[in-house]
Formats: sequence, C-alpha cells, structure tokens
Amino acid sequence: MSALTDQDELTPELQKAIQEIVDSGFTGVSLRVHDERGQWAGSTGVAELGQTAKPPTNGHVRIGSNTKTFTATLVLQLVAEGKIGLDTPAADYLPELGLDERITVRMLLQHTSGVFNFTGDYYPEYVPGIVWSGQEWVDNRFTTYRPQELVELALSKPARFEPGTGWSYSNTNYVLARLLIEKVTGRPLAEEMQRLILGPLGLSDTVVPDTSPEIPEPYAHAYYRYQDKTVDVTRQNPSWISTGGDMISTTQDLHTFISALLSGKLLPAPLLAEMRTPHPTGIPNMDYGLGVFVLTTDDGGTLITHNGGIAGHGALMYSTPDGGKTLTAALNYVDDAALSLAEAFQKATQKLVKEVFGGGQPTQ
Repeated sequence: MSALTDQDELTPELQKAIQEIVDSGFTGVSLRVHDERGQWAGSTGVAELGQTAKPPTNGHVRIGSNTKTFTATLVLQLVAEGKIGLDTPAADYLPELGLDERITVRMLLQHTSGVFNFTGDYYPEYVPGIVWSGQEWVDNRFTTYRPQELVELALSKPARFEPGTGWSYSNTNYVLARLLIEKVTGRPLAEEMQRLILGPLGLSDTVVPDTSPEIPEPYAHAYYRYQDKTVDVTRQNPSWISTGGDMISTTQDLHTFISALLSGKLLPAPLLAEMRTPHPTGIPNMDYGLGVFVLTTDDGGTLITHNGGIAGHGALMYSTPDGGKTLTAALNYVDDAALSLAEAFQKATQKLVKEVFGGGQPTQ
C-alpha cells in the first residue's frame, strides 16, 4: 500500500474484504486503517435499508463493548492520580452495595470478580437478566435503567465463582466501575471521561450518552428484526448497557484513542503494562488484560483489541501493541434475538484482520 490521504479509497484488497462482510449479510461497513505509511478509509453497503447511499466513511456508531476499553483506561488514570488502588477491594469504595470484600478493582476490569452478568449468564444453564432482545426490548427501548438497578439485579443472583478463581465476561463489572469512578471523583462519568480522555485527545465525535437516545449525524442506521418485522432502532436509550457498551464514536476517534493509549499517551508505563498483561480466559488464543483482549496470532504475534455490538450497530478496534498500526471499523446490520449474523461476523472479521495485519488472524 502506498501512502494516501484520508479522502482516498481503500486498496482493492481492503475493499474486497469489507465487501465480503456485506455479502455475508451486513447492511454496511466503514473501515479505517492507519500505519506508518498512511491512512486508508472507505465504506460499502448502504447506510439505510431501501436506499443507495453508502455508510458515511467517518459516521457515528454505537461502539458497544469498545466502551469497556475507555472505562478501564479512565479507572487506571484515576489509579495513576492516586484516587483508586488497583488491588484495593471495590467494597472499600462502594460499601453500600454489599460486594464480596475479596473483589478488587483489578478483578472488575479483568472480568475475574465472578459477579453475575446482568444481561444474562450461564450456571451452566442460562439465567436471564434484563430484557435486551426481542419484541419486548424493541417496544421498551427508550426505558431508563439506572446503574444501581443493574447492579442490584446482578447482586441478587449467585456469583459465578469465588472472586479471582475464574474468568467470566460480565457487563456488571463495568457498571460497578462507573459507580466507583463517580464515587471517588464526586463527578458524573461523562465529566471525568471528558477531563481525562476525550478532551486531551480531541475526541469531539465521541459521546457518553447516559440515557440520551440521540446519535449525532452523520450515521448509518441500525435495525432489529423480530417475527416478520424489521424496526429502525438507531435511536434507543442505551442505559441498559451503561458503561460497558453505551458509548458512541467514529472510526477516526477510535483510531486516535487506541493509538494514543497503546503508545503511552494516556497511562504511565507500568499501568499500561498491567493493562496489556494477558489473563487466561479459556478462549483459544484470546486472553484478557484490563479492558482489552490480547490476541495471539497464527504467526505468534500479538494484537490488542476490543470489539462491540449493540442492537444493529457494531465497532471493531484492533492495534499492534505499540499503537503503530490500527484497524477500526463501524458496522450496521439487522440484529435479532438469535444473533444470526454472529458466525458470519466472526469469519469475515478474521479475514479482514488477516488482510490488514498479515499474520494477524487469530488461530482457531
């Protein structure tokens, strides 16, 4: 690839890779790749069903669980400021919740607390949490959930395991992180995110929405299907996935963030090293640090990543460990309760990652 400006199209190989994602069933894809030679950005598919316009190259998208990387970074910045102890029991800061006193702040960020996932968990049989799919969710998608409600629901269920003895991805950990941030700073999460991350990095297209259903223009539309109906769910109250999946951003802002984070612009070196230290998850070649997945590639290399999806919107964020080469993408699609596109999404993403990072395809 030769150095191009942001306005130039993707290389034929990258264009083919995102076209395959659309061909697998997605409505639209926007891709951005940065490395030492330049940056490439483009899109394919459509921004809106029944229309012909492609998704905006740098449109706004609900980034889902990429939010966790922002939240973990913010907690670690407060550790650097001396406001939070990484290995201090979370109950020391939030005594009113009745948390197991063995659960540390590190365990929240690492998903090793054992706390029930309020969006549903396995014991090993499935135990439901709040409603976030199907017609009931569509009909009530403007409902407000407060963080305390989500935590109370989770803590009313049995823990998955003793704190620190296992790994289980739980959105509850990150709602607890929000309550922790707000408790020790005395300020709303959005204000702290602005103070420590969004402001310093100039991320003017990144939003902490709290309960607002709005998404700034331009954007590609998100959809949800149930029975024989397909509903535009671009506008929704994302408080049901507070702090673990509710933020809005763009491919450019995601690149700026992950590149700055991994190149050492947001955290002191020792805390960045802690963030990137892999903890076993039981998933082949995919471990978890503090708010990031650490992938081992088929050639023995490493990628730092987090992806996310929320009801018809999705985002990809991959980087080399030094932040020097990044892949960020925004997707829009028709979601459903069966998560019908999950397998196609995984396969297409692996091909895209391999195209960008060479040997960067996680082995299976």
